[in-house]
Amino acid sequence: MRKILFLVFACLAMGFFSCSREKKPDDAAARAAKEYYDSLFAKNYAYFVRGMYLPDTVPPTYREQLEANASMFVGRMQEEHHGVHDVRIMRFENDTIASPDKKSHVHTSDVFLVLCLGDSLNEEVVVPMVLHKGRWLMR
Repeated sequence: MRKILFLVFACLAMGFFSCSREKKPDDAAARAAKEYYDSLFAKNYAYFVRGMYLPDTVPPTYREQLEANASMFVGRMQEEHHGVHDVRIMRFENDTIASPDKKSHVHTSDVFLVLCLGDSLNEEVVVPMVLHKGRWLMR
């Protein structure tokens, strides 16, 4: 009986210590970039523009111009490639940049997205992201 109890305890201990505590990479920036591009191709241009890293006070006319540019981009993609039917995350590279005095840090990420076009082509785009006030924004 002792041998069986010892064997069960050894198996449990081995199972407990074999679990890795490997840190998974934070994919929040990649998910945010995909969400912004999904909203762009769903013709929600205002949300896409709100996802850009812009000054806090942007004149409304400039914001309207950015939304019009996004609309023209989607229209051109529709005309040339029959639209974009899927946006996929290919990979991402997170980084932290320390200030020269080492008192503050800036969190950045390069997100590589694949745009699956309607004419069966795929296009890869790089979306630079920055963490600003707890929210990932496109640079």
